[in-house]
Amino acid sequence: MIVAITTWDLHLPACHSLKEKRGVLKPLTAGLRRTLNVSVAETAHQDLWQRAEIACAAVGSARTVVEEILRAADRLIEETDGVRIMDTTTEFR
Repeated sequence: MIVAITTWDLHLPACHSLKEKRGVLKPLTAGLRRTLNVSVAETAHQDLWQRAEIACAAVGSARTVVEEILRAADRLIEETDGVRIMDTTTEFR
């Protein structure tokens, strides 16, 4: 069994309040959960308007399967309007 956790440091330039930030992140995290069946959480910068960190955990029987899931998550985040990826880290266990 392979477990991987990817963390994205995000910039949300259009957000000017925590309410706007929540309006961007909530559908994003729900979409990741629904389409990819992964665990997702906002893990840092909860009090900043234009910055967020989300982490996604994926479990699979082979490393290639988990890598493909996380690549799909990366594409989904990149395609989200108002979100810019500043940094990404992935950790396998």
